[in-house]
Amino acid sequence: MVLGLSLPMFTLLHSAISIIAIAAGLIYFVWLGLRRHWLDAFNNLFLLFTALTSITGFLFPPKPIGPPFIFGVVSLLLLAIALFALYRGRLAGAWRPAYLISALLAQWLNMVVLVVQSYQKIPALHAFAPTGAEPPVLATQAAVLLLVLLLGWRVLRRRAH
Repeated sequence: MVLGLSLPMFTLLHSAISIIAIAAGLIYFVWLGLRRHWLDAFNNLFLLFTALTSITGFLFPPKPIGPPFIFGVVSLLLLAIALFALYRGRLAGAWRPAYLISALLAQWLNMVVLVVQSYQKIPALHAFAPTGAEPPVLATQAAVLLLVLLLGWRVLRRRAH
C-alpha cells in the first residue's frame, strides 16, 4: 500500500500524473515555440505535475539507487532552478534562458522515462524491444531528443510575449 492505495492503483495514479505533466509540457513548449506566447495555465500545470511525478516516484517501495531515483533527483533539481528563475528571477535577463533550459530538460527526462516504461509495459512495444536496448527504443529516444532540441531552439531564439 502506498498512500492508502494498492501498488497497482498507485502506479496508475503515478502514470496519470506523469502523462498530464508530459502533455502540459508539450502543449506549453510547442505553443511557446510557434506562437511566442506564454501559456501560464499549461506552464503551471507542467511544473506542478512534473514535481508530483518525481515526488510520487520516490514513494514506490524501496529499491537500490538506480536510474529512476537519479532521474527523480535530477528532475527536482531542474525544477528548483526553473522555479527560482520564474518566481525569484522573474525571467529577467539570464533567468529566462535558465528557466527554459531547466524546464525543457525536466520535460526531456519525463519523456525519456515515458519511452522506457512504454517499451517495458506495453506488450506490442515490448515485443519489439524485450531488453530495452534494441534499435526501436534507441530510435524513439533519438526522436524524443530531437523534438526537445527543436523545441529548445525555437523557444530560446524567440522572445515570448
